[in-house]
Amino acid sequence: MPDVSGSRRQARERALSLLYEAESKNVSPDAVLAALPVEPDRFAGDVVAGVGRNCEELDKWITSYAKDWTIDRMPALDRALLRMGVFELLHRPDVPTGAIISEAVELAQRFSTEESSRFVNGMLGRIAEAVRPSDAVSTSDAEAVDPEAVAGDPAVDDHPATGEVVEDGLHKQR
Repeated sequence: MPDVSGSRRQARERALSLLYEAESKNVSPDAVLAALPVEPDRFAGDVVAGVGRNCEELDKWITSYAKDWTIDRMPALDRALLRMGVFELLHRPDVPTGAIISEAVELAQRFSTEESSRFVNGMLGRIAEAVRPSDAVSTSDAEAVDPEAVAGDPAVDDHPATGEVVEDGLHKQR
């Protein structure tokens, strides 16, 4: 039996990179998919195309849960992760809620700031409670929703990494 979680994890990482590429080039996700010499994994392609088709709907959900700031202020990676997660929550009932949230948080931890992972977790957790209430309550795979994280700015990481000294507001390596 194939490792579905591993392949989906890799597919989500690929989908994230394709959505980020689309935003960076200011083209549609479909245009990025069409330009690829080799089709991506089916799940990655479905997520990228689904985010492209439903972007306006996804942004409305994200905006309605983002506290005190607009979607344009979010870092592009966080925006892409939230769009992917909300797309899966709304349009992929075959994917467990816990897997959606956990993997989005993991990708945020790997590719963005520590604050971004808390923000993504809080946003997706709250949206999951609204769109999958029976699932969201019993989810054991996802971290608990931190309400303060939803209000924070994911672009701000005010915790220096281990081994860094903060001087004049800048992080300098020791």
